[in-house]
Amino acid sequence: MGRKHGEHPRNRRDGGRAKLRYDINTTFSIAIRLYRSGRLAEAEQACRDILTHDARHADSLHLLGVAASSKGRHADAIELIGRAIGLRDDVPFYYLNLGNALQEEKNFAAAVAQYQRAVALRPDFAEAHNNLGNAWRALNQPEDAVAQYRRALAIKPDYVEAHYNLGTALTEQGRFADAAAHLTQAAALRPDFADIHNNLGNALKGLGKTDAEIAHYQRAIALKPDMVAAHNNLGNALKRQGRLAEAVACFERALALMPDYAEAHNNLGNVLADQGKTAEAAAHFARALALKPDVAEFHNNIGNLLAGQERPDDAIAYYRHALRLKPDYAEVYNNLGSALADQGRFGEALAHYEKALGLKPDYAHAYNNLGNAYKDMGRLVEAERAYETAIAFAPNTAVYYRHLIETRQVNAGDKYYEMAERLAQDLATLPAKDQLELHFALGKASADLGQYASAFRHFVQGNALKRRGIDYDESAVLDAFERIKQVFSPAMLHSRKGLGDSSAAPVFIVGMPRSGTTLLEQILASHPNVFGAGERKEVERIATALRGPDPSMRFPEVVPTLSGDGLRQLGARYVAAVTGQAPAAMRIIDKMPGNFLYLGLIHLALPNARIIHVRRDPIDTCLSCFSLLFSASQPYSHDLRELARYYRAYDALMTHWRGVLPPDIMLDVQYEDIVSDMEQQARRVVAFCGLEWNGACLTFHRTQRTVRTASAIQVRRPIYGTSVGRWRHYREFLQPLIEELGTVAGSGGAMALPPGRQAV
Repeated sequence: MGRKHGEHPRNRRDGGRAKLRYDINTTFSIAIRLYRSGRLAEAEQACRDILTHDARHADSLHLLGVAASSKGRHADAIELIGRAIGLRDDVPFYYLNLGNALQEEKNFAAAVAQYQRAVALRPDFAEAHNNLGNAWRALNQPEDAVAQYRRALAIKPDYVEAHYNLGTALTEQGRFADAAAHLTQAAALRPDFADIHNNLGNALKGLGKTDAEIAHYQRAIALKPDMVAAHNNLGNALKRQGRLAEAVACFERALALMPDYAEAHNNLGNVLADQGKTAEAAAHFARALALKPDVAEFHNNIGNLLAGQERPDDAIAYYRHALRLKPDYAEVYNNLGSALADQGRFGEALAHYEKALGLKPDYAHAYNNLGNAYKDMGRLVEAERAYETAIAFAPNTAVYYRHLIETRQVNAGDKYYEMAERLAQDLATLPAKDQLELHFALGKASADLGQYASAFRHFVQGNALKRRGIDYDESAVLDAFERIKQVFSPAMLHSRKGLGDSSAAPVFIVGMPRSGTTLLEQILASHPNVFGAGERKEVERIATALRGPDPSMRFPEVVPTLSGDGLRQLGARYVAAVTGQAPAAMRIIDKMPGNFLYLGLIHLALPNARIIHVRRDPIDTCLSCFSLLFSASQPYSHDLRELARYYRAYDALMTHWRGVLPPDIMLDVQYEDIVSDMEQQARRVVAFCGLEWNGACLTFHRTQRTVRTASAIQVRRPIYGTSVGRWRHYREFLQPLIEELGTVAGSGGAMALPPGRQAV
């Protein structure tokens, strides 16, 4: 910004007639006025007329060059102004405008030389210093650029263009406060210039002043409605505030103005991914990549989308390609570490987190992910240190507090609990995501401190925020339960008895989330002949991929159409997927709780598999779901009545399975019984799995294995009974849940509320 052609001194030549000199000077003055009024063709003709009388009239050659440059004929401009300099080499404006034309031709090094000649002739030439700064910036020499902009401003303090250029350069260097000061000054001097407001928004982004940032992008758009960059920048700012629908509108507007704007396609893909619209997100990422295939960020974002779809192999391929394009990309090392952790490759994951931190030592999110890996590995002290370091670098990021607080027991005076409380004092100013994280963090901490009313208030507010951000079709979910019961009738199951794969290795632990499934898996996985595979999604993937003769026929209605060979293939595919990690294990535990939906299909495909159903007090189970922010989506768990209705549907489905499946393939285990007599229950489940007893099952908390569930902390400790009857601390608040559970609430020993007691 701010490239000025300057004034054009008159050419004073010796000799010639006075009248001719007077006519040339007059004509040139007219040419200057014509040029300034935008009448370029007439100005050029006047200069040509002069040159027919005096071919060595340098000012006319110079002005012809300036006019040519104004029309985009920069090569012509360079030739004409060069001829003028050949005639007169002491005019600073000639060198300024020659430098401008060279910059337009991307010949920045040559432009630098011309600007330097200009300031050598005239050290107080502010415009030349400013444009020299632009050339240095184009040559990626930011400190030289900044020095020239500052010199221009020392000469001319109200020079708008120099303030703008200096502010933009400082923003690129990450010196956001200084940048914002200069851009604010530029905006004050020229408030109607859209570009200034757009770039001021960029500087304010670096300062974390999102509201002010948004205001300046909006001002830029008001001044220049077709400013594509401002629409794109506004979309990014709104995304950071969790205003996803508004962000989508901004990116769509940017793309309406410029359909091949790769960055806007990429950014729109990011927002759509956050909204769970993965197919649409994938389409925009693909478009961005087609437009700019060598942008590492685009490969990274596709990797993130694939990782979110639990396709770590595909995600890893994109991350590795991103690193080939940009080997110092810290964020990709971090993301690659997470994908490797998803595959249980924790040694490699830790190495990649360390690479990210080597490139970016203050990378808070990498420390957070390092903490997650340590937690999953059972290295809890190291996990706490990693979370604390993340907080030190990013004290306003709420998720780090939640992870730390969930890793340990919070006591009075806990430094990080107090920091989280201070952060929550201005809760309304935080993005919705941070508000959500803080509510669950403070809810858990308050519960640790025995402040149950405060804890429940945080759980209610956090769940309300979460519920507003998800699309949960309760009627469709409950209808699916009924359809499953109708399809898996005793007659249908009997007609396909024994047709699946014969492997006896798989053992499925099912139940509601937070019912004790992780604890039971840890007990069994401590047996030397058992491998705990964690929460596998193979069954769900197999079920959702099924299609009948009519492609619209899906699970569960498609199951009766499957042949014996089809069932065997399904079972064999599952066995092949889960045995790869532990081919020598006699039993492999799949503890995905939600597999209770697929027990009929599991039995048909794997008739020799064993199923263990873990049940816990219904109110304790629901309260535990309600008080936890799951890493995976549990959309039914954020409203007490919806949660209760889901629990009732689950309970009815389990009753159905007991009635239609062979009694010897499924074992019911009560969580409270494990707590009261662990050895008896452990022996019972080990025997059910067809294994000899091993005492290692009693010291499950010492077993070194990765656990990637919400119960990862609890299973590192011996059995404790404080979670039994936990709901009683909250009984006065749980009336909606208990009422909706109805008779199911009493089936686990829960107590009804006293008459007249109201939930608050």
